[in-house]
Formats: sequence, C-alpha cells, structure tokens
Amino acid sequence: MNLSEKDQNENENEKAGAENGLFIGDVGELDLDTRRALVQILIGPSIDEKRHSKLWSVLLKDEEIIRKRLSDLFLELIIDHNLRVAFTRQADTGELEVPVLLRHSKLTFIDSVLLLYLRRQLTQAESRGEQRAVVSREDITEHLQTYEPSDNTDRSGFIKRINASIQKIKDRSILQKIRSSEDRFEVSPALKLLFSAEEISALTKTYQQMASQKIPANQEDNINEENGDE
Repeated sequence: MNLSEKDQNENENEKAGAENGLFIGDVGELDLDTRRALVQILIGPSIDEKRHSKLWSVLLKDEEIIRKRLSDLFLELIIDHNLRVAFTRQADTGELEVPVLLRHSKLTFIDSVLLLYLRRQLTQAESRGEQRAVVSREDITEHLQTYEPSDNTDRSGFIKRINASIQKIKDRSILQKIRSSEDRFEVSPALKLLFSAEEISALTKTYQQMASQKIPANQEDNINEENGDE
C-alpha cells in the first residue's frame, strides 16, 4: 500500500468514526448513557437513585458491561439494592501487583469522628422509621466540640477545623445540602456501607476514650478514605 492509499484509508476510517461514533476518532463500544454512568462511578464517590435517577437506571440495566469495564481497571463495582447506591473500590487482587487507580487520603481525627456521628444519625433515623437522616451545622459543631482539648487556647482555630471537616464531607457528597437551607444537610445512606455495626461500637468506644484523654483534635487516624470519597 502506497502512502496516498494509506492516507485515503485513514481518512475513510476517520469519517466512519465520526458517523458511527460519538465524536471524531471514537472507537468506543458503549452508548452515551452507559459511558456517562461509567464515568460517574469512576469520578465517585457514588451513584445513587435520588441524586442520579437516570444514571442509576442505566447502571442497573448495563451492570454487566460496566462491571467488566471496571474489572479491566482492577476495580470492583459494589451495588446495594436496598440503599439504592453504588460505588467502586479497589479489587482484592491478592499478591498480584497492579496499579492503584483510586486515590487514598488520610482522615483527620475530626473527620473520622464526624463520619461516625453521621453514621449514628442514619442508624437512629432508621430505628425511628424515618426515610432520611437530617442534621444541622449547629448539631455537628456541638457534638464535635466535646472533643476539643481542655487546654486549647485557639477556639476559633478549632471551629475552623470543624468547618473544614464539614466542607470536606460535603465535597464527598456524604453530606448533601437541603434545598432552601444553608445549614441543614441530609446524610447520604451510602455511609452505611462504610461502617458496620461492630465497627460503630468499637470506634465509638475508642473516640470516647480519646475525648476523655483530650487527644489533640488535629491528630490523624489510620483510617484511609478510598477514592477520596466514600
């Protein structure tokens, strides 16, 4: 094949890609909605029916192909049909060395105490037969202040750490602002998947001991947050 014939074939292939694909040069096999669901689950932290009703339906319809695509990236698709939420996590590859796609970030002590508090709010709301758990910024601040060291002389600095933690959890969609309210939030049910009942009990005891011993509030835990999200 001479150069001109090669160029002609490439041009024809490019035109075919533009006609049959979603964009010029598109060689993908998935339709637009399936790709959107795949990208959203990768971006994280989750897809849930309430926030992503259309993508949730697509995810369930195309679960098999999305699961395959994620497996190619050493990721596992987790779907909780009761909570109607889905997310990805790093697959357990044993001793096989693989690149890690999901980000890991350290949670500060305040971050993890806040997550535990929110998880308990979900449990309590469920026990009362309520459909959702709602908390206010005031409720959160009041609870986290119990962990402020008694010898702390920078009260405003501690409040700033609390506000930074709230913002961090909001950015990960675990706290979702309620419309028409700047200081009230709904707790994402996806948080139930992060803490089991046993872990809640163990962590509660640990943090109560820390509070009584006045552990510095900026101390970091050994808790990792996968995907920078859930």
